[in-house]
Amino acid sequence: MNLHPKKLFPELENIELLNHQMVTKKDLLNFGNLLLEELKNTQGIEEQPAQWLKSSEVRKLLKISPGTLQNLRINGTLTPSKIGGILYYKHDDILKMLNE
Repeated sequence: MNLHPKKLFPELENIELLNHQMVTKKDLLNFGNLLLEELKNTQGIEEQPAQWLKSSEVRKLLKISPGTLQNLRINGTLTPSKIGGILYYKHDDILKMLNE
């Protein structure tokens, strides 16, 4: 990955001025965002949700209480798979439920 200083600091006309300037928090934030974008582009990584979600993840995603999630299980809206005492929900099933 080869980042040109002009890409990091587009507001600067003379790149030599960078030799005498301090790095600000905004500069670090810009660099971090640019670095993440470059990594995603070079590796072809897209942020995809996990295929299976735990109950706590489903509750956070849907912003619901444990009781509401239990009601969704009881009435058959969501059907979990139990593995080792932990309930897992398919992400696709959650999307289907939201689209109905």
